[in-house]
Amino acid sequence: MPAKKTTKPKTQPKKATVAATENATEIAGAPASNESVKTSEAKTRFNAAIEEAKAGGKALTDEAKLRAGEYREQARVRGEDWATDAKTKAGELAVEGKHKVSEGLSGLSRVIDENAGAIDEKLGAKYGDYARNTSRALQENAQKLDEKSLDELADETRASIRKSPVAAVGLAAVVGFFFARLFR
Repeated sequence: MPAKKTTKPKTQPKKATVAATENATEIAGAPASNESVKTSEAKTRFNAAIEEAKAGGKALTDEAKLRAGEYREQARVRGEDWATDAKTKAGELAVEGKHKVSEGLSGLSRVIDENAGAIDEKLGAKYGDYARNTSRALQENAQKLDEKSLDELADETRASIRKSPVAAVGLAAVVGFFFARLFR
């Protein structure tokens, strides 16, 4: 007869249990140090603080974007209001300037006309006639300027510049030189 094998009873692996100590820092079968628990706890707190900081940063970024959008909208509305006011004021000043130029041309026409007799005596009748013709032309231009709107004047100016750009550049240079001398 064959010999019977004896089998050992199977034993369950031991479960780790917490030792009954004051600090409960040791696990039976695996001693833990106080330092590793503190390090682990510090890492957990540090990670939580980082996550909280990230969330706070995101909230601040969102709030900054919201406020920037509000300020941008306010600036746009104010800019549109100022642009409208500026256009209105520029139109008023242009009309006033047109009227003053017309008055100036009329005044210059009167001065030339008043002095035409003296020009006849000193330089001759031919030059006196030139002065009178110039006076009439200035007076007619002053009346035309008064009668036309700013839009009509702008259209005529564009047309004359397209017709003769060299003359327009020359006239602009002369006017610029005149204003430079005037405001020195």
